[in-house]
Amino acid sequence: MSHTEGYSRRRLLSLAAGVSAVCTLNRALATTSAVTLPSAAGDQTMLTRAIPSSSESLPMVGLGTYRGFDVAPGDPVYRQLPAVLDELFAKGGTVIDSSPMYGRAEQTTGELLSIHEPSSPAFLATKVWTRGRDEGIAQMEQSFSLLRTERIDLMQIHNLLDWQTHLPTLREWKEQGRIRYIGITHYTPSAYDEVEAVLKAEQLDFLQINYALDDRGVEKRILPLCRERGVAVICNRPFGGGGLLGRVKGKPLPAWVSDVQVNSWPQLLLKFLLTHPAVTCVIPGTSNPRYMVDNVKAGFGPMLTDAQRHQLIALVG
Repeated sequence: MSHTEGYSRRRLLSLAAGVSAVCTLNRALATTSAVTLPSAAGDQTMLTRAIPSSSESLPMVGLGTYRGFDVAPGDPVYRQLPAVLDELFAKGGTVIDSSPMYGRAEQTTGELLSIHEPSSPAFLATKVWTRGRDEGIAQMEQSFSLLRTERIDLMQIHNLLDWQTHLPTLREWKEQGRIRYIGITHYTPSAYDEVEAVLKAEQLDFLQINYALDDRGVEKRILPLCRERGVAVICNRPFGGGGLLGRVKGKPLPAWVSDVQVNSWPQLLLKFLLTHPAVTCVIPGTSNPRYMVDNVKAGFGPMLTDAQRHQLIALVG
């Protein structure tokens, strides 16, 4: 799968019809975790951050498929999904994250991307979520099949389930070129001690972890450790599981939002996360093209200052 070729809206839409269908932060940003500014295309290309283990540039806003992609052809929601991918790719986003625990999401993703081989720019991330070596291999093979790909960019051990068993397989497959990066995930503060222990003990490429303006527990130890260990960070649950959006609904945006080129609360909440130098990418989930259009805008323009971050924290709590 190519990561440099373009993307065709018409071809995605044709599939839908055919099947009925992210004081010290500023200093840190200026050093090891600097944002890569778009070149040539100007404001048409999303900002990127380097994956520490490879220096490969990764666009800062991606897409989560939990719930939104757990739909079948014939469902009205399914018919919206080609446009969701269109909006992601058109603005330079590439990361699409899924999991076997997300119902039909892997299969739906594979269907929507299959007609674009080898031209899809997608950076495919999924997970192994079972116990046992053979069971893990079987599940990952099924992910390859459902995603309709011969290579998965990022394979993650979901919620650290049986991680000691799966990690050797992931390393072997990475050496073989079947997967490009390996990582672990979690989404609850109760797991932070175990996450920290694994990060210290093992060499990993990625950590996917819960981080939101109202869920900042990872800032104390996890994010600094990732910077120290050279681990890229993908933020899941960037809207705090959805409750955060409800808390800010109806509140006026701060007067300075135009300085950071955002015009909505979702964009501002995502940019709050992307301003942290340890964060590589955010993956808000949606099945609505309008929300995808809004989300990707967080990957453009200046990051927040320390003062702006502190104001948001005080505003939301």
